[in-house]
Amino acid sequence: MSDTAGNGAVLVVGGGMSGLTAALEAAEVGSDVFLVEQNAYLGGRVAQLNQYFPKLCPPNCGLEINFKRIKDNRRIRTYTLTTVTSVSGGPGNYEVKLETAPRYINANCTACGDCAAVCPEEIDDSFNFGMSKIKAVNLPHEMAFPRRFILNKDACSGETLEAIKAACKYNAVELDMQPKTFTLQVGSIIWSTGWNPYDANKITQLNFNSSPAIITNMMMERLAADNGPTKGKILRPGDNKEPESFAFVQCAGSRDENHLEYCSYICCMATFKQISYIREQYPEAKIYVYYIDLRTPGRYEHFREKFIDDPNTTFIKGKVADIVAERDGGVTVVAENALTANKVSQKVDLCILATGMQPALGEAGKALGLAMDGSGFVVSEPEKGIFAAGCAKSAVDVHTSGQSSTAAALKAIQIAR
Repeated sequence: MSDTAGNGAVLVVGGGMSGLTAALEAAEVGSDVFLVEQNAYLGGRVAQLNQYFPKLCPPNCGLEINFKRIKDNRRIRTYTLTTVTSVSGGPGNYEVKLETAPRYINANCTACGDCAAVCPEEIDDSFNFGMSKIKAVNLPHEMAFPRRFILNKDACSGETLEAIKAACKYNAVELDMQPKTFTLQVGSIIWSTGWNPYDANKITQLNFNSSPAIITNMMMERLAADNGPTKGKILRPGDNKEPESFAFVQCAGSRDENHLEYCSYICCMATFKQISYIREQYPEAKIYVYYIDLRTPGRYEHFREKFIDDPNTTFIKGKVADIVAERDGGVTVVAENALTANKVSQKVDLCILATGMQPALGEAGKALGLAMDGSGFVVSEPEKGIFAAGCAKSAVDVHTSGQSSTAAALKAIQIAR
């Protein structure tokens, strides 16, 4: 199968906020755009946030308007559950081979939910980082675009699959759907493949799996979100206790030669943002922040200032050496205070690991022949018509990601034409 809009088209790989921005900027000045995303929905990491900088907006603020712009623009063709398998050719004339995984639900789906109503099987909800369950046939999340269910066929019995098919009055269930391969002819490519939270299990001294009271900063975003596993109430996973004390462990995996050597840029700002979530729900809660350095550049210095003087928030300069699970469900954080050289221990109800940003493309980028730096970020090659944008290029916040995506789009359309 071949799909082409002419060699002047731009391929955008990755449909998060960065990819959406790049695709729209290119299409709205007249270029044909193919937008591909490996997830079942567009929106990327921003869709999982409770709020994002600089205005502390909920995700729907930025995503809904971009989804509408995508729907209204005939120059943009979107492909979800799709990955790039090979790239050949050169600037102005690339041939890209892709594969779309089966969704088992076709475009007839209206997201009515009748299929889920007859499905008894549940799976871990990856959108909520496993903190809740979801039916094996589901809408990935309430803002999902395209608004279409997806079926985890392997999680269902044969009886359930037949019940799901029979329940759909729109003939949207295709149990024999197969992977599809196709080829695109494009003039330039923008890689906006985003980031993944660094795997906290690899930071062995932090004992991530030893207690439900140890979570990551992205899990904290889901706990605070109205569409999260606790409907926006920050409760301790496992027993749903209302925490009275919190610890934040900064640079969890970042600035460490054994993990991520670079600063992930957003972690300090994310922690201050999440302190604001806690203060809205638990004004008197005790908060302890363990840090190497606090980095809140530019405009974010003002955001930091109002929390630094909070009498119920304590900042400890020092690396955490151990987190010990306690019988009552809490944990004890053990660290060395770098200013006093004393070993300190603090028991808390909930501990949040500020895990770093790792470029999502990883080894797949090397296999596709992309230039990548030592940390796995994509290096733009303008002379080849290859551009990196957003967190595929470097660890940045949403605002900066949008700026780099606009720049990449402007350069890409010049090559494509």
